[in-house]
Amino acid sequence: MPSMRGGTIYVEGRSGLHKLHPLTKLALSGLCFACAAALPGLPWLLGMFVLVLMPLAIWGRITRAFLKACLLVVGPFLLSLAIIQGFFHGGDTVLFQLGRFTYTLEGLMAGLLFAARLLVALGGTLLLMQSTDQAQLMQALTERGFPARIAYVVLTAIQIFPSFQDRAQVIMDAQQARGLELQTGALNRARLLLPMVGPLILGSVMDVSERAMALEARGFSSPAQKTSLHSLADSASQRTLRWLLVAAALGLLAWRVGSALA
Repeated sequence: MPSMRGGTIYVEGRSGLHKLHPLTKLALSGLCFACAAALPGLPWLLGMFVLVLMPLAIWGRITRAFLKACLLVVGPFLLSLAIIQGFFHGGDTVLFQLGRFTYTLEGLMAGLLFAARLLVALGGTLLLMQSTDQAQLMQALTERGFPARIAYVVLTAIQIFPSFQDRAQVIMDAQQARGLELQTGALNRARLLLPMVGPLILGSVMDVSERAMALEARGFSSPAQKTSLHSLADSASQRTLRWLLVAAALGLLAWRVGSALA
């Protein structure tokens, strides 16, 4: 059974998706961003999600975690965009009226289109993060000549939100164990956030300091060439696939730019 590692959204597993080279999945994520920017309409974007991203999630045996993450990330944007675009985008087909404001079908479709673009773009990133160990991704980047410091910054940015979520949950559990009542109304919950902010920020600063000391103890800033005990499996077919994915992404973006200028 796949399991999620604390501090990240990586779901451990032995599926074919997990065994792909990290750069192959990174190229797929780049293609998803290109599709999100270039595909012309809602059916194309939903087709990309249903026919490409969902089969990959099923192949990786991370379907539930993938859909849950998509819902948590895109859901709030979908709701806000549907409301804002519906009232302020304008259009001729009025669905209902609220005072002086009219909610139009054209505005609703504009909001859904933007949310679909966000879903496809973030879907590729979520597949990468949920099926790739961050250490392997950093190793793959540094093996291709990517500066280790920049690679570490990228991976830290990927890990920051899951790490904050785990630390906040630990703080809330500790406060509840000391008698702080958190199961109250929305206003009281907002007021009770203040006792959590201090430990959260302080703990994060201490975590950064501990990571810095651990990295220096392992010679992270040393100019000598780094070696690894583990090698990442790669093949000529995957290298060819990566170039095809990059070419497809560039082709889509070029087609989009050409269509906009025509």
